[in-house]
Amino acid sequence: QVQLVESGGGLVQPGGSLRLSCAASGSIHSLDYMGWYRQAPGKEGELVARMFRSGATTYVDSVKGRFTISRDNAKNTVDLQMSGLKAEDTAIYYCHVLDIFGGRSYNYWGQGTQVTVSS
Repeated sequence: QVQLVESGGGLVQPGGSLRLSCAASGSIHSLDYMGWYRQAPGKEGELVARMFRSGATTYVDSVKGRFTISRDNAKNTVDLQMSGLKAEDTAIYYCHVLDIFGGRSYNYWGQGTQVTVSS
């Protein structure tokens, strides 16, 4: 089992910045990728950003140029630096990791942290 602990959500004005952090602990193997999903009220969840162990990244189009994902493989942490925040970024953000071991994939989720962008 892998445990994920998130921090860094909150209330911010449009145009502001926030940094989300997620730390993984427990029976960690590959952590093939670490990333962030978000779920906004009345909308489908979406993958915001993820970073593979190799350093490759993916971002949803709506956050490109505004959000930056980073990870520390030695510390098993992943951060999401969010800038130029917009009201439509308001959502619960969940840390997600994919761990591969023994030929099987395991998905783990954090408890979620609220990000609210409002004036």
